[in-house]
Amino acid sequence: MYGVARATTGDGTGHSGLRRWPLLAAVAVDSLGTGLYLPLSMLYFLRVTDLDLAAIGVLVSVSNALTLPVPLAVGRLVDRFGPRLVVAGGQAVQGLGFLLYLTVSGAGSLVTAVLVTSVGLRVYWSSVFTLIADQADAEGAGAKDHWFARTGMMRETGAGGGALLAGAVLAAGSARVYDGLILASALAFLAAALAVVLAVPSTPHAPPPAEGSFGYRALLRDRPYLALIGTCTIFALCSSFLALSLPVYVVQGLSGPDWAPGPLLALNTLLLATCTAAVTRFVRRRCTRVRAMAWAGGLWTLWCGASAAAVLLPSRALVPFLVAVVVCYTVAEMTYGPASNALAAEAAPPGSRGTYLAAFQYSFVGADILAPALFGLLFSHGRQLPWLAVGLLAALGAVLMLRLEHRLPQEHRTPQHRTDTRNEAPESAA
Repeated sequence: MYGVARATTGDGTGHSGLRRWPLLAAVAVDSLGTGLYLPLSMLYFLRVTDLDLAAIGVLVSVSNALTLPVPLAVGRLVDRFGPRLVVAGGQAVQGLGFLLYLTVSGAGSLVTAVLVTSVGLRVYWSSVFTLIADQADAEGAGAKDHWFARTGMMRETGAGGGALLAGAVLAAGSARVYDGLILASALAFLAAALAVVLAVPSTPHAPPPAEGSFGYRALLRDRPYLALIGTCTIFALCSSFLALSLPVYVVQGLSGPDWAPGPLLALNTLLLATCTAAVTRFVRRRCTRVRAMAWAGGLWTLWCGASAAAVLLPSRALVPFLVAVVVCYTVAEMTYGPASNALAAEAAPPGSRGTYLAAFQYSFVGADILAPALFGLLFSHGRQLPWLAVGLLAALGAVLMLRLEHRLPQEHRTPQHRTDTRNEAPESAA
């Protein structure tokens, strides 16, 4: 039984690997565009406008906030027309937005460029997980975790490679480099859109039912799924906290070396890009998605406790200890990411998957809004307070996931799963 499941969910071999690669390549190229831009984001606007950093920050934040309602509309489009063209449309709009960056000269053009790019970004993230889930459905019920793991690895590879390339090019110090990187980002998004349209296979996508409650009306009545979104907001806060907090905490909170945050964050990216699929395989053989997410919450709790305890270490032991701490965080992220996305897709009704997964993205949006304020406020009152607060939230998330386990759809399981099988389908169906 497990041999059959492994053949269909695959490790990138056979027919499943051939089917998977166009989407993986599109995700990698899309992330390459993001990675090329990130190292110069605010620097570019400082170079091409007369605005100061504070004004630029406000304009970018307001532009991003204006796009918050976009996922609500995107979910309905995905349910009605399928995700493939919506994903490509989001990538194309991002490419157009980056081309508009080349015209920025003041506040008005800056807001226009950022607004168009942010709309494309919201469209993409509100539809791509439905596309991944639909592609995984073509391989069988157990394939979602592996698809989300592989696409996550390609996303980290593309973004990390783009950031390294941009950093190397920026070191040349030429003013024309900025425009070149912006243009390269635009072309990367447009190329990714073309790859999705031309190379990603079409898959059946269940349309909304002709009668009954569906879409957001059904979602607002689905208390277990709303609870899942709320709990995953807690975990998304944990997931976003490393890059936000580590540089400040190491340098100012621990008086550590200035060079340490860069390699530590690079270690996180390297592990995510190379080990996520292996960790997902290991975890899926031993527990359900809900239990995997609870374990991730436990690991994040351990990570926060260890980070808070770093203030007690002598300086010579600090960097090796932080390496172990980052590995702990990364294992939690590798355990949580594929399981949460697969569970969110599996728990969504077939005719409303686009709407449900678009709404699920608000867990990440909420975390991105909360995390900077939470860290800044708590760190200003005590260097250990952010870790204690996030550690308590991670433990709370783990408990909430375990309480949700029997309210969410039961999984098709292989013989390696020894947990509750009361609602399991017959073995032949799995």
